[in-house]
Amino acid sequence: MKGNTMPLFDAYGRLVDFAALARETAAPSLTGVRQPFSGHPELGLTPERLARILRAAEEGDADSYLELAEAMEEKDLHYAAVLGTRKRAVAGLELTVEAASDEARDVAAADLVRDFLNRDELREELFNILDAIAKGYSVTEIVWDTSKTPWLPRALKRRDPSHFECCRLGEELLLKDESGPEPLAAYKFIVHRCQAKSGLAIRGGLARAAAWFYLFKNFDIKSWLKFLEVFGLPLRLGKYGPGATESDKRTLLEAVRNITSDVGAIIPDTMMIEFVAAAAPGAKGTDNFYQFIDYIDKQVSKLVLGQTGTTDTGQYVGTSDAHREVRDDIEVADAVQLAATLNRDLIRPLVSLNFGELALFPRLRIAREKREDLKALIENLSTLVPMGLEVEMSVIRDKLGLPEPPPGAVVLTAPAAAGMPGFHKAVRAANRSARNEPDFMEPLNKIMALAGQCESYAEFQKRALAMAGDLGFEDLAEDLAGQMFLATLNGALNAG
Repeated sequence: MKGNTMPLFDAYGRLVDFAALARETAAPSLTGVRQPFSGHPELGLTPERLARILRAAEEGDADSYLELAEAMEEKDLHYAAVLGTRKRAVAGLELTVEAASDEARDVAAADLVRDFLNRDELREELFNILDAIAKGYSVTEIVWDTSKTPWLPRALKRRDPSHFECCRLGEELLLKDESGPEPLAAYKFIVHRCQAKSGLAIRGGLARAAAWFYLFKNFDIKSWLKFLEVFGLPLRLGKYGPGATESDKRTLLEAVRNITSDVGAIIPDTMMIEFVAAAAPGAKGTDNFYQFIDYIDKQVSKLVLGQTGTTDTGQYVGTSDAHREVRDDIEVADAVQLAATLNRDLIRPLVSLNFGELALFPRLRIAREKREDLKALIENLSTLVPMGLEVEMSVIRDKLGLPEPPPGAVVLTAPAAAGMPGFHKAVRAANRSARNEPDFMEPLNKIMALAGQCESYAEFQKRALAMAGDLGFEDLAEDLAGQMFLATLNGALNAG
């Protein structure tokens, strides 16, 4: 396999510059326009200022909005927690790569993709790419290693989204540079857009909707702190008698002021200091602040996770309302969008650089692994295998997570199951011939019918002996043993 040097075009029709693949073209610098430092528009934020920030973002100047979105994740603990939960839920999903066909070249291309994705750093890289959930888009630069074959990404480096800007149409991202905005180089960037709503990418991030709640929550917390400052500590009330001099009054005032830090004071016995318990106007004055913050946190949980079951008090994982941290449809949508981005901006370049342009490329799928209903599987096997269904033992072992027992190991076996499939000789004989199985329940059905016709056990014994030649006691005993095994297995499953 050799790195391809034939002219290549990316999914947007841009010509690939092979010489630029190994260079970092979007790295920050201390003196250029892409500096690693940012402002803090959240300081002194007001509704009027927030409205200006959001309006400027949709008009093309998104720096302050992106800086605000970053600050929200640092300063609002609830928002940071639920947003991190959503990103980690998708970054931790199972990755599967499907070859475009069974042809050797397509299979080799899929194997190359699988080998690259099998890296310890991948989960962290996916987490960074999913920063688009909050901000509307994220940019990751691919630094290629072209010194040996196959050509592989040497690093996937997160780039600050404020170092890019949208073109006037709002569809294409441009890299900020000293000479002006430049188009992104082909095969160099993973641009992920994850939009909560249709429209401009910068208006689709969750941070835009959460910003208002962040502002109101900060107002509420500030008011709460002021409230606690006034009513949170007991009032220290000094009292002096009618004959107190100005010196006595100063002594008392100084004692009242110092008692908080010194936790002790001395005053003349003619004076008194009284501690008045803190009391708000109303018995539940602090509840309003807490209830408002709790309401805001619930709305943010719904915005980010689609539900509040795993974050609210009184709910716990396992209830019908909180069976998953992220609502299923949101997780699936995030996974589908992420897979589409990686297929376009990572998988296609990786394959094209090493195999040339192909008609079809391997496909990456990201989804939660479906769990087998083992109880239903065992119940179906216990019913269908005796009827002649042929099942490969290794397949069932894989589904149950059981390894193949080594030679000579002590194994568990079911009663009278050594001759399976089938529970009596008639079934085994039919399986060996034309697989025209008789009803293995027929002998048992005859016995049950006979028992219903008899008025006493003695009559049943007598008539059963007369039928012995027709039934075949050896076959009947094996049938009964098999039925007892199935009944025991079903009983254990129902009890568990």
